[in-house]
Amino acid sequence: MNLTHLFEALMLVCFGFSWPLNVSKAYKARTAKGMSLPFIILIITGYLAGITAKIMNAQFNYVLVVYFLNLAIVATNMLVYFRNKSLDKKAARAIATASATKATATNTTTAKTIPVIEIKNDVEKEETMYNYTNSLDEYINTKPSAVEKKNGVILMGGTLDKAIPVSQLAGEYSFNFEIYNKSDASLNVTNAKNYFEKAISTLAPEGILIHIGENDANLIKTNPSNFDTYYIELIESIRSCNKACRIALVSIDNPNADKSIELINAHIKAIAGAEKATFVNLENAKLWHPESTKAACNFAHSMGLKVRKPLNDVAEILYSYAYHNIEGTSAEHLAS
Repeated sequence: MNLTHLFEALMLVCFGFSWPLNVSKAYKARTAKGMSLPFIILIITGYLAGITAKIMNAQFNYVLVVYFLNLAIVATNMLVYFRNKSLDKKAARAIATASATKATATNTTTAKTIPVIEIKNDVEKEETMYNYTNSLDEYINTKPSAVEKKNGVILMGGTLDKAIPVSQLAGEYSFNFEIYNKSDASLNVTNAKNYFEKAISTLAPEGILIHIGENDANLIKTNPSNFDTYYIELIESIRSCNKACRIALVSIDNPNADKSIELINAHIKAIAGAEKATFVNLENAKLWHPESTKAACNFAHSMGLKVRKPLNDVAEILYSYAYHNIEGTSAEHLAS
């Protein structure tokens, strides 16, 4: 017996012994949390390299069988990962639906403030962005010009958003990317998907700030589940254009502490959690300091640092400007 082959097989058995237990544990857990797809792929790549070496050296023996056995078990673990990932997504949507239903029931049975929906924030820390996106009217009336680049970021909102001079702010805050405003005062969750597909999808945005809901008070009262469905369909349409698109959902203003608007914002927050999007609460606008933010951006720019801000930072700049500069906008009109 060749001891070299024997010890190599023993090494493979020792390495592979834990994988069946890991597969069983992961399958019963029904969640992909704690599993690492890159690690699994790395192990599979290692086994494939070992198998290739054996074949190239014409070493067709029991050691090769152990390689294939280990590879099959690790490949099974990968299948379990994707199955659990799918279950995680279904569970997140169930949480959003249950949370929204709870908020709806509370709104209809008591005059008290709707309690904060307790959902786990699974939003992963946002990566940096690249480009930003100018003006709804220009886009509707003409085809995208050569200046409008794909893989940018869109501001898609209503009345308040349409008045925000995004290009001006991009210059003032030393953004090293473009930003375009595609907002429309008539936008609501019912027509948002169709509007996105007709007016924005050709730009295949890399990121998008969504600020809709101000025109949906009646829908949230009569059919809150449809509100969720329309919103999620919009998000799915966005990701069909760019699977890696970063999405931020912005709360709507509620100057009169209206119960329906509170409910809308509760639903938006729940959807953000379920769809792994960023939730931006405009109430924080009164705490933001645009001048200090500008000073920091200018300093970074002067030092040659090309800082590309995540969506939450962009929202801070845009809506703090709206809070401090747009006529008719006050703390009450941004406290949603």
